[in-house]
Amino acid sequence: QVQLVESGGGSVQAGGTLTLSCEASALTFSVGWFRQGPGKEREGVAAIYTSTSSTVYAASVRGRFTILRDDVKNTVYLRMNNLKPEDTAMYYCAAKNAGGAWSSPETYHSWGQGTQVTVSS
Repeated sequence: QVQLVESGGGSVQAGGTLTLSCEASALTFSVGWFRQGPGKEREGVAAIYTSTSSTVYAASVRGRFTILRDDVKNTVYLRMNNLKPEDTAMYYCAAKNAGGAWSSPETYHSWGQGTQVTVSS
């Protein structure tokens, strides 16, 4: 079971920037970032694949968020630019099983504890 630890959350004004980090005990798998706002379901934000480093994004964040991985540091980053109040949520990173839809939480086997992002207007 891999261990994941998120960090980098905080409170920013709309238009601001945050970079989240997901440090893994080992980084031999694809990683996804998810978020869950109050009263909402957990939704996929972005993912990066281990074999190709190809990336995918939710339509709501494409062009504003960038997912990156550093295999030397065993860390995956989520850089978030031009933040909006609707980006407010708890953000989680997770280790992905082989196969399955990247945006489906059921295809991930290990989760971090989350880091809170709050964007004020």
